Amino acid sequence: MEHAAFYQKLCTILSKEQVLCSEPMSRHTTFRTGGPADYFVMPRTEQAADVAALCRREQMPYQIIGNGSNLLAADQGIRGVVIAFTRQYAHVQADGTCVTASAGALLSQAAGAALKAGLAGLEFAAGIPGSVGGAVVMNAGAYGGEMKDVLEKVKVLSQDGQVLEMECGELDLSYRHSCIPQKHLTVLEAQFRLAPGRPEEIQARMDDLKQRRIEKQPLEYPSAGSTFKRPQGNFAGKLIMEAGLAGFRMGGAQVSEKHCGFVINTGNATSADIRGLIRQVQQKVLEHSGVALEMEVKCIGEFE
Repeated sequence: MEHAAFYQKLCTILSKEQVLCSEPMSRHTTFRTGGPADYFVMPRTEQAADVAALCRREQMPYQIIGNGSNLLAADQGIRGVVIAFTRQYAHVQADGTCVTASAGALLSQAAGAALKAGLAGLEFAAGIPGSVGGAVVMNAGAYGGEMKDVLEKVKVLSQDGQVLEMECGELDLSYRHSCIPQKHLTVLEAQFRLAPGRPEEIQARMDDLKQRRIEKQPLEYPSAGSTFKRPQGNFAGKLIMEAGLAGFRMGGAQVSEKHCGFVINTGNATSADIRGLIRQVQQKVLEHSGVALEMEVKCIGEFE
């Protein structure tokens, strides 16, 4: 259908402020790269089903993202609709020993709400630069904690437009894995079951983890966090360093010298630079150690 007509239909569901046309993905990914999405829409949780239904009805391709913290978007951009759950339309609420957060809420927001309510268990997530929805999908974790340790249940949107509630045990959560992508589900909301704690101790734990991140990770550069999944019985950063790849570059993309598990944008990288560097690292580590590194970062759009 004509773009103008589709735009008008989007605007019957969303406000015009929630619909951006030809929006650069570089504004919405932590790598700070990526070309324009045809439509970049930011629904509230309760609007998501209607937006997805419209896309299906009009045969308009769409993909759903969160904070863009684990994404590499193609330089050529994204055709169709990017549905983004963003923090400005998110909610977080503490009730008893539970914290409930919509998919677009940042993990730092959820952890902050837990701290304010005197609830322990989400400290590990406070420094992860991602959204609640994305964290559930990939069972995000850090410093010994994972989503599956604290997640109680989620609300999801099925491919046929139904809103379903699923218990944590139904999600097949393991290291950086859930069944959510395979079942074509979209996380709308998550509920975490936490434990009462002393706010000063919770804050101290958050401060300690924050300091460890500052000391060990290249937070001063755009990146997507850990670029590779942890190989069984080893560490990606260690294998990359042993292959002599610290500081290895391709265009504006570089293997961080501070932490070799991070690929960083030194300022003018393209997504093609980053993808090419990742492939080189995978090849050289395989040649050096025999270990096949698996990307933790998800690519969207068309790459050569």
